[in-house]
Amino acid sequence: MENETKTTELTSQPVDNETVEKQEIENFSKSVNYDANDIQVLEGLDPVRKRPGMYIGSTDEHGLHHLVTEVVDNSIDEALAGYCTEINVIINEDGSCTVIDNGRGIPTGMIPKEGKSAVEVVLTKLHAGGKFGGQGYKISGGLHGVGVSCVNALSTKLIAEVYQNNKHYYIEFHRGKSVEPLKVIGTTDRRGTTITFYPDPEIFETITFNYDTLKNRFREIAFLNKGLVITLEDRRPAHEKSDRFEFKGGIVEFVEYLNINKQTLLSAPVYFNKFNHNDKGETVNEIEVCFQYNDSYNEIINSYANNINTQEGGTHLEGFKNALTKIINDYAIKNKIIKDTEKLSGEDCREGITAVISVKLREPQFEGQTKTKLGNSEMRNIVYKAMQDSFGDYLEEHPAEARELIMKSVTAQRARDAARTARELTRRKGVLESTTLPGKLADCTEKDPKFCEIYIVEGDSAGGTAKQGRDRRFQAVMPLRGKILNVEKARLHRILENAEIKNMITAFGCGIGNDYDESKLRYNKIICMSDADVDGSHIRILLLTFFFRFMRPLIENGHVYAAQPPLYKVSRGNTDLYFYTDDDLNKYFEENGRKGITLQRYKGLGEMNADQLWETTMDPEKRIMLQITMEDAIEADKLFNQLMGEDPELRRQFIEENAKLVTDLDI
Repeated sequence: MENETKTTELTSQPVDNETVEKQEIENFSKSVNYDANDIQVLEGLDPVRKRPGMYIGSTDEHGLHHLVTEVVDNSIDEALAGYCTEINVIINEDGSCTVIDNGRGIPTGMIPKEGKSAVEVVLTKLHAGGKFGGQGYKISGGLHGVGVSCVNALSTKLIAEVYQNNKHYYIEFHRGKSVEPLKVIGTTDRRGTTITFYPDPEIFETITFNYDTLKNRFREIAFLNKGLVITLEDRRPAHEKSDRFEFKGGIVEFVEYLNINKQTLLSAPVYFNKFNHNDKGETVNEIEVCFQYNDSYNEIINSYANNINTQEGGTHLEGFKNALTKIINDYAIKNKIIKDTEKLSGEDCREGITAVISVKLREPQFEGQTKTKLGNSEMRNIVYKAMQDSFGDYLEEHPAEARELIMKSVTAQRARDAARTARELTRRKGVLESTTLPGKLADCTEKDPKFCEIYIVEGDSAGGTAKQGRDRRFQAVMPLRGKILNVEKARLHRILENAEIKNMITAFGCGIGNDYDESKLRYNKIICMSDADVDGSHIRILLLTFFFRFMRPLIENGHVYAAQPPLYKVSRGNTDLYFYTDDDLNKYFEENGRKGITLQRYKGLGEMNADQLWETTMDPEKRIMLQITMEDAIEADKLFNQLMGEDPELRRQFIEENAKLVTDLDI
């Protein structure tokens, strides 16, 4: 969930409004002379190389891994069409990535209009392929992406091999341009496509693939495609490992996997799979839903359309939620579990639910800021009706479990009422919407939130050092007294009673839960700065658990960081050097010896003076920070539950499995 980043983009200078205004005037005067000579026409794949962010979102680690996803999507489309049963992904020793499938293979015939083979056209033309009006694919996830041609454009080299018609075809590209036409280099009884690509270091900030990022994505894809085999292999020295994913139970196994560390309420997940056909008997859409309740207070609903994670939801998710609430209320009233005048809210009905909704349709329409929201209006009613038919029958056939489920919803309603009362009381006392900042907060003078950052520090000692060492123009410091409440084990009304949490909510200004408002956030960066020891790690996980459960948009929108204070200071003569890992320190000793040095092991931030803390941990030009991301929300949820939940056996298991990773433990 954490990606290391060297943070240098933050300026420590306040904004000079006069300078900005002059620059805007100058830019406008230049634009007045805008004419036809300023029009630039980009041919072929040139637009992709010119503006890669428009096609893959970014050129950081996320964009790099998006390349792999685009190639794999083509193989998944073959699987959806019923022709591919196995996909192999290999991270090669030379830094390239290879994707192999046993589908039909990219067509190799000539396209007369283009004067080129279909393989070359697909790999060099945007929006060329069997998914745009042809009959190659009835259902496709690739339409959502930018296509393998963009992967070609953003690679120094790409090799495509097609096994088709007992022939082994080969074509090579350099930065999106073919070296020579498609040629036959041998015979074979295989079928399928192999793509090997080398990400371009001129485009990407990093060209090093992260095994775990790919592993988690491919596990998800395998869950969504029952019976499909996906293997991932890392052949890089010192990284060698492999995984094989095949789930014959599909999304039922997905829900069980998500609930693996939780106490479930229903004896087995509720599952149904529905198909809708047109007048010709052809399948036009498929609805697959699975869910199960657990004893937690959180809801986890993962929705997908044609294997694409619809993180912003959409009509299929709306249909599911609406039906779930209606069915539970109708059953509860009919069986006199609640009164006719009472009504359980959607939140009450979904507390503790873990659900996976997967729909497949011919022409998906994606909306939203990141194009991850399904917009097909017909899917709302289709999913709603499928839920009514299947879940309604389930409740009638399982009266004991139905009552248990409804009583959980009733308990959730009472707790939510208590939380609402606590929230209103807290708001009346000025915590959620107060303009009076906490007394311990040392705020910054800059008023524009995008230039501001706040350090959350444990203890007055470290807090005092941080206040002295900071740049007060843009850096605020909030000391906490001890460890905050473990929110994984508490409902909202208890959380709002915790003084340290209330201080953070007031300082951030954006509210929590349903009251969260990004526009009111007072700091662009929220930085957890704890000691570099086990106790400091515990404090950090408590903070991250709170953000993850009640202020998730902070993480989703990239506002949360973890400071990285040094572990050691090495003094030799008048020179001080700082080391952040044992490996770096040992490497220094190997290269420079140990004579004439003084070694200091920092056990806490309070041991540093203000200048040292600024130089090593708070100076934007020199510091190293970990940005906390939502790249893997599924694994994050499992880990939070495992580390912070009710079951101590899960924590013992985690410690046993990971103890070997600890090389320097303070007792």
